[in-house]
Amino acid sequence: MSDRDLIADATRVLDTEIAAIAGMRDGLAGGFGENFVAAVGLIGGIAPGRVITTGMGKSGHIAVKIAATFSSTGTPAFFVHPAEAGHGDLGMITASDAVLALSNSGETAELTPILRYIKRNSIPLVAVTAKADSALAGQADVALVLPDFTEACPHGLAPTTSTTLQIALGDALAVALLKWRGFSSENFHDLHPRGSLGQQLLRVEEVMHGADEQPLASLDTKMSDAILIMTRSGFGCVGITAADGKLVGIITDGDLRRHMSADLLGKTASEVMSRDPQTVAPGTMTGEALNTMESRKISAVFVIDESRRPVGFVRILDLLRLRVA
Repeated sequence: MSDRDLIADATRVLDTEIAAIAGMRDGLAGGFGENFVAAVGLIGGIAPGRVITTGMGKSGHIAVKIAATFSSTGTPAFFVHPAEAGHGDLGMITASDAVLALSNSGETAELTPILRYIKRNSIPLVAVTAKADSALAGQADVALVLPDFTEACPHGLAPTTSTTLQIALGDALAVALLKWRGFSSENFHDLHPRGSLGQQLLRVEEVMHGADEQPLASLDTKMSDAILIMTRSGFGCVGITAADGKLVGIITDGDLRRHMSADLLGKTASEVMSRDPQTVAPGTMTGEALNTMESRKISAVFVIDESRRPVGFVRILDLLRLRVA
């Protein structure tokens, strides 16, 4: 095959799957949307239970991913393999749980033990299937029937478009449940403490240089002393505070260059400083602080409290070392 043929095939696959997702989106305006709302209400109302996802083959792989996404966004969930369910794993499903079962045909034989068990124990079932008249849809409390679609496989056999619809629907459910539960960025950090994502969700107050490390000087400090403070701190700047302790300015290496003259050392900090410097609050997420510094093209910011008194200091280098970027 030529490069052009390969690109044409890839384009056709993506166009096919995009069209299917658009069809599912459009269905939210009708009966599919009503069932979606019902599914969110059913799953969101099972406190203190969990969501048990299940499916066979490719649907099973998608069910594993959906369980992981649910769990990471505040809806406890895990996957139960239908082939193992009849060999003792049914004990993992409790009366306070809900089951989310995925099957394109809705006739997957391996799901039978789970379906019988949850029916016998009155455990709610949300089904995701392409067949409204399937056994799975018929047993479900809520059936999310996928719109008509064409598999992107040229033979129309390999699960491609169908699994794309399943995973997109799982994401939509997870985000809706996230908002249903009031799951915040702070909650997200609690569940993602490792890696760059977790570092971005740290608060500035958790990583800043504390009050005893801040390079500070008063308005009337002579520049000869202010430069010594900058040099000792190694931070390349000094914050300037008024008599009431509020941060009113900053002197950086750039300010020194702009005011370079024979009488620089005799001037006061108030004559050289840049007023109203960029600051952040202690509760600012580190990712947001990094974005602020990058967009303003500055290398450090003071952390101030509600009264504008400096309580800490954070550098862009500190955040990059934490792999916030």
